[in-house]
Parts: sequence; structure tokens; C-alpha cells
Amino acid sequence: MRPPSMSDLRRKLEELRTEHRDLDAAIAGLQEQTYVNQLQLRRLKKRKLQLKDSIRRLESKLIPDLNA
Repeated sequence: MRPPSMSDLRRKLEELRTEHRDLDAAIAGLQEQTYVNQLQLRRLKKRKLQLKDSIRRLESKLIPDLNA
């Protein structure tokens, strides 16, 4: 199995960013409701944090090594 190319990493990064934005909108929509399902809200926020971590890891892989 080959390692992911830079274009693969960029594509995955964009997918994660899109999902992160979508979750942000979903969370905002939930918070505007009269009855807020706290469990669902917590799960969405947890997933959003996981995405943020994944985005940061991918971004660091895409930054060229300055010591090279």
C-alpha cells in the first residue's frame, strides 16, 4: 500500500474542513431549538473536536520541514 500523496492529503483535509463546518452549523441549529437534546449536542461537539485534531495533524503533514 502506497503512502498518501500530497494531493490525497489536501483532498482529505478539505473533506474534514467541510464536515467541521457542517457540524458547526448543526450545533448552532440545535442550540436555537426550544428543547435541546444535550446528549446529541455533546456527541456533535465531541466529533467536532476530533475533526479539529485531525485537521491539525493533516495540516502539519502538509507544512514542509524547515530543517530539511
